Amino acid sequence: MLTIQEIVETIEMVQKEHLDIRTITMGISLRDCSHPDVKVACKKIYDKITRLASDLVPVGEQLEREFGIPIVNKRISVTPMAMVAESTDTDSYVDFARTLDRAAEAVGVNFIGGFSALVHKGLTVGDSKLLDAIPQALAETERVCASVNVASTKSGINMDAVYRMGSIIKEAAELTADRDGLGCAKLVVFANVPEDNPFMAGAFHGVGEPESVINTGVSGPGVVKRAVEKVQGTDFGTLSETVKKTSFKITRMGELVGRAAAERLGVPFGIVDVSLAPTPAVGDSVAEILEAMGLERCGTHGTTAALALLNDAVKKGGAMASSYVGGLSGAFIPVSEDAGMIRAVEDGALSVDKLEAMTCVCSVGLDMIAVPGSTTAETIAAIIADEAAIGMINQKTTAVRIIPAPGKDVGDSVEFGGLLGRAPIMAVNSFSSSDFVRRGGRIPAPIHSLRN
Repeated sequence: MLTIQEIVETIEMVQKEHLDIRTITMGISLRDCSHPDVKVACKKIYDKITRLASDLVPVGEQLEREFGIPIVNKRISVTPMAMVAESTDTDSYVDFARTLDRAAEAVGVNFIGGFSALVHKGLTVGDSKLLDAIPQALAETERVCASVNVASTKSGINMDAVYRMGSIIKEAAELTADRDGLGCAKLVVFANVPEDNPFMAGAFHGVGEPESVINTGVSGPGVVKRAVEKVQGTDFGTLSETVKKTSFKITRMGELVGRAAAERLGVPFGIVDVSLAPTPAVGDSVAEILEAMGLERCGTHGTTAALALLNDAVKKGGAMASSYVGGLSGAFIPVSEDAGMIRAVEDGALSVDKLEAMTCVCSVGLDMIAVPGSTTAETIAAIIADEAAIGMINQKTTAVRIIPAPGKDVGDSVEFGGLLGRAPIMAVNSFSSSDFVRRGGRIPAPIHSLRN
């Protein structure tokens, strides 16, 4: 039985603390859409997506009205396109991206993820064609998101792919220079990528997933921040317990909405991703949670420890609330999408190096970071390699979503609008990593029996 206090508390979470369901994402397998003729394959892809997802947005809006909680995004993830397109006789996969874009527009979703390849151990011919198509695909489409997994704990780091991704990111930025390099905001490079992640830009429908599935991603930085503010001056045990209880409530709501959506759409329910996903709105910031813990500004000494506590407590609370927690689950620390992170960068408290340290304990990695347009492909590749190494050694997901903003330098900023927000240009190390990343080959997988 719910108490009056609990009901009021939930209403306040929605009205005053920015609680929302960040996304319900329908995963769709396209493995049965392969065909040697690219036109036939694209038609099969379009028909299947528009058939299965035709009610996704109306059902989401219906649930918003019934439960009284905002569902910010309704999105689609599909089988990594390199696997679907590989049997066609075409040399360019851009047509597949255009097809995904048209299908997403037809059903009314704002993003569709899965223009992806998994190349952590090597590239097939199809993988290579997909990588070649990424810059043009992201420049010519509005809704398509791309991701590439370049490393895993089991196989090591594919440095050939890492170096290539550095060049691809540069090209994607240049082709969208008139929009501050927006193409790069839709491209993620992963290590140890999860196959059930509902969050863009890295979402895709993994090979172990069913024909179709509904995954939900909850948000809630504002709710956690308010809870942390109520236990000022208490010890870390109390602080952790408070975050756990709050995460439990948020996750329950995510599972309730996810199961309702899955039932009405006639597909299985998959997972709740309990990541704390910030927005550029004031009061909806992961950085502000860390500052509410007692840090003067996010990025100062102690930030990594605070983030580790937060991430662990969020996972523990989520695991208590649902038996099907998956995806990334933790705390996102994107710069452009978090008002507190933007302020910390502008105040000089937060650097790329400190962000990299924080990614050792956070949910993902270096996310939505804008750097000078003059940053070389080799430097970007080296940044990706560093993140992949953290993921590989620590058996966790890490990622890089970086924007070398054309024509911009430190002191400037880029403006993407909406949830993608605004990012001040951050400095990168000026010393070269070129000879290192040009070596090629694969960094071997680590040994686990001699851990320290």
